[in-house]
Amino acid sequence: MIRVALAGHRGRTGSALAPALAAAPGVDYVGGVGSADDLETLLRDRRPQVLVDFTSPANALSNALAAVAAGAAPVVGTSGLTPAAVDRLEAACGRAGVGGVVAPNFAIGAVLMMHLAELAAPFFEAAEVIEMHHAGKADAPSGTALATARRLAARRAARFDHNDPRTVTMEHTRGGEEGGVAIHSVRLPGIVADQEVVFGLPGQTLTIAHRTTSRESYAPGVLLAIRRVVADRRFYRGLDSLLGLEA
Repeated sequence: MIRVALAGHRGRTGSALAPALAAAPGVDYVGGVGSADDLETLLRDRRPQVLVDFTSPANALSNALAAVAAGAAPVVGTSGLTPAAVDRLEAACGRAGVGGVVAPNFAIGAVLMMHLAELAAPFFEAAEVIEMHHAGKADAPSGTALATARRLAARRAARFDHNDPRTVTMEHTRGGEEGGVAIHSVRLPGIVADQEVVFGLPGQTLTIAHRTTSRESYAPGVLLAIRRVVADRRFYRGLDSLLGLEA
């Protein structure tokens, strides 16, 4: 049995993950911790082997480092961590001899969406990402959208073509831009987490889309990560390696 604790268990994603962890075979869910709770006490008293974190960018790194210091492997689904923060966490895991995962998205379908888009990137001149999330999401663009744009740009020798309007009647209507890939963020009630990658060539487009209907979609990816970091004691950036995906 793998002892697992959850930071952010009362949040939107955490409240869906907690029952999945409690019901998962081979997992001993030892409890959750919120912003008003004492994480170090939980780590000391419950001694989890893995700390899953779905909190906020302001707390995720310190939570993960506290887990590493206690000998627990961090599995971080909180988006918004900087590359420097991920580097720091990877180094800490290496020194402590524990595994870890930081992933922009734990939905397996979303990981496959990014992988398929990466395969298509060299064959198209232009690409745009449209990401749609619930109205309460704190960051924009999403970590998944930003990671997607960077991966697409890295697959090409030249930048994607990015159309800039000649006349701007309202600022920011073309969205943000990363490596020539435009990113548009939609925030509405009724949406969980959706993303489309739209590629264009003269006379044709290709759309690769992923829809999330429930936050239960994150559970299979989180459970996969939990089992692998304990077994392998490696640090993973994303689920691609865990799924055997190669661009």
